[in-house]
Amino acid sequence: MKLALFDLDHTLLNTDSDYSWGEFLVNEGLVDPIRHRQMNDKFYEDYKAGQLDPIAYNEFVFEFLTQHDAEYLTDLHESFMKKVIRPQMRLEGFNAIEKHRAEGHVLVGITATSDFITAPIFREFGITEIIATTAEVIHGKYTGKVINIPCYQKGKLARLEQWLAGRSVTESWAYSDSFNDRFLLEYADHAIAVCPDQRLTELATQQHWVIQDWSL
Repeated sequence: MKLALFDLDHTLLNTDSDYSWGEFLVNEGLVDPIRHRQMNDKFYEDYKAGQLDPIAYNEFVFEFLTQHDAEYLTDLHESFMKKVIRPQMRLEGFNAIEKHRAEGHVLVGITATSDFITAPIFREFGITEIIATTAEVIHGKYTGKVINIPCYQKGKLARLEQWLAGRSVTESWAYSDSFNDRFLLEYADHAIAVCPDQRLTELATQQHWVIQDWSL
């Protein structure tokens, strides 16, 4: 298997889908704007600093999901896609995906953000194999809990190993913008830093990794 691994937020997207979802809920008048924005901002700063508690953050995100049924959430997510996400999908991301697809590589989306938010976005990019932080669903309802290992920092490697389930990888590529994904980039045979943050820029330069700007 030749494997191409794609991060989502600030890699394929010109935004952070998790943070944008919180802002979308505030702007739509669906949550307490003061509390939600304060917590959303705090968790986002923790993420950028590499200090995020992924369980606490995702349980905060999942609070809203527990209050609504699946049909409503599906319709709301489509509105989120139309108003927020589609304008932020990077052309160079589509181009990189199609290049790997043409080479017959297996495409995997891998993200710390929850599967509820990201699975429809990855599918719109043409990626159907998705590894994300997983929201628990029982009898069609979100419980508000995270199941399995959060797909964050070294957790991405652990979740990737689960997904591989003993399958052999002969060559791999990984694309990410974030220093939080250094473990995933170190794993790959070919690491590509996409619009990297400052710490990843420094690491990529030291490691002689490819640096690409997909924001144009």
